[in-house]
Amino acid sequence: MIRGRRGGGGRTIPKRLMASKKSLKILLAFLTAITLASFAPALAPFPVLSSSRHHLTSGNDRGFWIADDMFWKDGQPFQIIGGDVHYFRVLPEYWEDRLLRAKALGLNTIQTYVPWNLHEPAPQKWVFEGIANIESFLKLAQELGFLVMLRAGPYICAEWDFGGFPAWLLAIEPALKLRSSDPEFLQLVERWWGVLLPKMTPLLYENGGPIIMVQVENEFGSYGDDKKYLRHLVTLARRHLGNDIVLYTTDGGSKDALENGTILGEGVFSAVDFSTGDNPWPIFKLQKKYNAPGKSPALSSEFYTGWLTHWGEQNAETGANFTAAALQKILSQNGSAVLYMAHGGTNFEFFNGANTGQNESDYKADLTSYDYDAPIKESGDVDNPKFKALRRVIKTYRSVALPPVPSNNKRTSYGLVKVSKIASFFEVLDTLCSPMEVVEAEHPIAMELVGQMFGFVLYVTEYPQKETSSILSIPKVHDRAQVFVSCSVDDNGSPIYVGVIERWSNKALAMPKINCSSNIGLFLLVENLGRVNYGPYMYDRKGILSPAILDNVVLHQWKIYPISFQRFINHSKDKPIKQVGSSRINKISIQNSLKHHSSRFTFSLKESISEEPGFYKGHFFIDPINQVRDTFISFSGWSKGIAFVNNFNIGRFWPLFGPQCTLYVPAPILQHGENVVVMLELHAPNPDLTIELVENPDFTCGPKHHQA
Repeated sequence: MIRGRRGGGGRTIPKRLMASKKSLKILLAFLTAITLASFAPALAPFPVLSSSRHHLTSGNDRGFWIADDMFWKDGQPFQIIGGDVHYFRVLPEYWEDRLLRAKALGLNTIQTYVPWNLHEPAPQKWVFEGIANIESFLKLAQELGFLVMLRAGPYICAEWDFGGFPAWLLAIEPALKLRSSDPEFLQLVERWWGVLLPKMTPLLYENGGPIIMVQVENEFGSYGDDKKYLRHLVTLARRHLGNDIVLYTTDGGSKDALENGTILGEGVFSAVDFSTGDNPWPIFKLQKKYNAPGKSPALSSEFYTGWLTHWGEQNAETGANFTAAALQKILSQNGSAVLYMAHGGTNFEFFNGANTGQNESDYKADLTSYDYDAPIKESGDVDNPKFKALRRVIKTYRSVALPPVPSNNKRTSYGLVKVSKIASFFEVLDTLCSPMEVVEAEHPIAMELVGQMFGFVLYVTEYPQKETSSILSIPKVHDRAQVFVSCSVDDNGSPIYVGVIERWSNKALAMPKINCSSNIGLFLLVENLGRVNYGPYMYDRKGILSPAILDNVVLHQWKIYPISFQRFINHSKDKPIKQVGSSRINKISIQNSLKHHSSRFTFSLKESISEEPGFYKGHFFIDPINQVRDTFISFSGWSKGIAFVNNFNIGRFWPLFGPQCTLYVPAPILQHGENVVVMLELHAPNPDLTIELVENPDFTCGPKHHQA
């Protein structure tokens, strides 16, 4: 046990003070002052981290605080053995399942971020239902015996789109300075926290709830040094949550990160994170320099059990014994740790984040899966070496017996599913985007400025016929543009695929010589692959952010189509989706259209016709006598796209790039009887037009050099 030094212990009493009663009174007053001073913090600029309670408080007094370089809960020393479980990456029907597995791992505390963009998807449109029902999640955690560390942001990182910031912040002009004391930005933060934090107040530990600590910002020391911004957040948090709650920051275990990220003089506890396998104790020693004396319990608030994976990389994995040994080094000396992640979950829909390297073009998007090689796998599996190794270590440092380990949830292979093409993307464009929502502009503009926050935007213009082939360049594409051409933008047939311009390579594209009787239509289908969530390039608008240049001539007069898959799905609820395609296909003969195109195009890539984006649909049935169980959809043989199961967006697939071959399908989105899978395939489909529903995930797709 490391105790803070107490002052006033070495003084002597002058003899002249003993000469009279008056002197005795003076002596008593002097001793009283010394006694009171002995309880004052040794370092004046640091106020206490919680209420006036300290470690001498009786065990009957409910509270959580820091003293003597330890955490104290209800008057007793407390070692945090926690783990991150993010409610927004797990369907609500599975919250209890995942938390019970975390309990069997031996955890006593759950840490979770709060993503602002989930709860305010549009300005002052507040969402706290379904997967966003954070209050229900926290109450459930308490019912199961957990304490909670709440990472309230407003920035969270988390490999989550835009680090949790709402994308509509990028539509505000003039541009906001994010993560700063910019008054316009702070005003929006105040509005957000003014909604969130009052919901959290009844759930604070001193109010009978589970929340023992609330994190302010996240790893700010790796980003900037705007102390005014950090102090404003502390003031705002105290205003809503009171003075008893322990506020904390998390920063990397280096001097620079702690210098920039620590909020000195505000009574905010500074926690650290560092690479698994690093010697923790020199880092915890450094941590002490950024906390008041006696106010620095050793805490790794992100103990990495695995790591993230980007598309195009080999799946990240870390050894079970290596990870367990690193955890033991912390716990064996009474340190505290929070496993990041205890259970990773899934980046459903379009919520995955991305990272950059030396510049913003060095862009890498995160997978749909956020399994993270965590001890509790994406589908909840715990029968794995890492869970067992970590549990063995944690068990040694828990004073209570751990619950038995639940068995793995059973999964089912529903087998091969035949799919059929129901429509070309361009054939249902009027359904995907209402003509009333088409934006006309002289130059391409960012998708956020046309009200499109996720997914896809289609940019359309025309250019005069060329005598020779041409070169198209787009200096700033965020993130991936598929290029198509047609004889005029009003041609009823589907445009012909030319190629792709990608943010990370940004190569100019050779355009074919086309013989048309009119101008040539140019179609750019741009995909937002996920906003950058970390580093200096976070201001990451999407779409086409520069002029499009053909043979050194800037193209003008654009029509911009924000694409709504929800509109497409809603349209199909009362009608089979196939009818959406058929209604347009009846007006156009696809075969005649392709013949019509081929007679007018001088185009060597005959196979490019198969590169047309299209919607595919398949059905599978679950017999009522069988239990509905989790499964994975294997997209082996497909190229790239997104998939919906029973109208629920389960995420992106990209087996052509890898490493993720399968998408997780939780049982709660399935049903007895008919289940419907709809996919947007952006390039070429599996030649067999099949998908397979399998029992196990697969991370072995992609080019050979991505594989171990």
